[in-house]
Amino acid sequence: MMEKRPLVWLSAEKNTRIRKDLEKNWNLIDFNLDSPVPMRAGLPDEARVGVLELSDHSGGDVPWPESWLESLGLTYWVAISPVRPVSGTRAAKLIVRYCSDFHTSPVNYERINTVLGHLWGMTTILELHHNPARDDYQGLALMGNSQPVKHARHLLRRFSATLEPVLITGESGTGKEAAAWFIHTNSTRANGPLVFVNCAALPTNLTQSELFGYEKGAFTSAMSSHQGRLEQANGGSLVLSGIDELQLEQQSVLLRFLQEGQIERVGGNAQIRVNCRIIATTSQPLPELVSLGRFRSDVYFRLGSLEVKLPLLKDRLEDIPALAQEMLEGSLPGSDRKRLSKGAVRSLVNHTWPGNFRELQNHLRKALLLCDQPVIEASDLGLPDAEKDADVNFSLKEFRDRADRQALICSLRLANYNVSEAAKLLKISRVSLYRLLDKYNPGPHNRQTPYRKGDLP
Repeated sequence: MMEKRPLVWLSAEKNTRIRKDLEKNWNLIDFNLDSPVPMRAGLPDEARVGVLELSDHSGGDVPWPESWLESLGLTYWVAISPVRPVSGTRAAKLIVRYCSDFHTSPVNYERINTVLGHLWGMTTILELHHNPARDDYQGLALMGNSQPVKHARHLLRRFSATLEPVLITGESGTGKEAAAWFIHTNSTRANGPLVFVNCAALPTNLTQSELFGYEKGAFTSAMSSHQGRLEQANGGSLVLSGIDELQLEQQSVLLRFLQEGQIERVGGNAQIRVNCRIIATTSQPLPELVSLGRFRSDVYFRLGSLEVKLPLLKDRLEDIPALAQEMLEGSLPGSDRKRLSKGAVRSLVNHTWPGNFRELQNHLRKALLLCDQPVIEASDLGLPDAEKDADVNFSLKEFRDRADRQALICSLRLANYNVSEAAKLLKISRVSLYRLLDKYNPGPHNRQTPYRKGDLP
């Protein structure tokens, strides 16, 4: 008899009839929509598909499962709804965004069991692709319940549904590789190849042969024909990692493919059509590079129509304790797992994290090597002990001040540092905005001219 496969069941009300039928072939793992959403649910490694059982959504107090679906992180969901969702309603949008199939009550057991079986088979194919290792920060970079990362996940999921190029912007160590994986694995190209190109390591004189490939005899060492990275990504996705590192000459080579969708191997004359989705990552804002003459505007406009900016770790303070503990648990076997002391957690939250996730990972690895006790202290992390530091302020006022300052910075950037436009974005008066400017950047301001970029760090 075949061993039962795990099936995640997410519901506020349990449909006992269909559950009883499915339990013949599946081992159901229950999660209650009414319960608090964990940062990362404790799923067995074998869990691959899930059932989302929706209630009658006529009531306003019914819990909605978006946060649960993000936290559980399964690739495939099947929805069960009491009635067929009306187009445009929240239930319909949720099913379209997260679910591969849906069924209305009463559920036909044979049909839903067949669908779940097919989806399970699809996940076994996806396992052939590399996923970021759990002890690598890339595997955790998009997890969390803070508003900045939830917004980034929302955009990534929306953009995954298209085949347009996506530009991922973020400082070093914010998880740009994880974002590229997210887009690919949640798109219709998930079963195709995912090819990474490290633009910083791409020699200028070899750009064409690396991207387009070459024919036998194209140059002295070309003993046989060779596919370029673009051809290797045909039917899947190509990630141009660090596209801001490309020289203008290299950008011109790439532009030809972006315009025509076809390539010509070095030493060949045949036009080869390549169908792959382009994902580009950058640590520097490309518009600024364009204005400096270091990046071609035509390449930027073809890549930057859909852009996601990943948040800094210091803007996700509420996520840090759970992320740090998750990294520790993924680095050691169960019997040797360590936990963070209260002082260590406070020190992590108080740190500014200029190196983002990469810096956090390095501090935790250092602590694992130095700490012989089951509890890691701030000193093991190489950080000052926040509990002993009199200057540390964890008051509600401090967190509100941080939020105000972040809102001020974001609004000014979006308004191109025009005070009137920034005030409109924040839905406050110009006077109120100037008060914020005085608070976070004391000194005289010329209120007759737009606020200058760089005045507020």
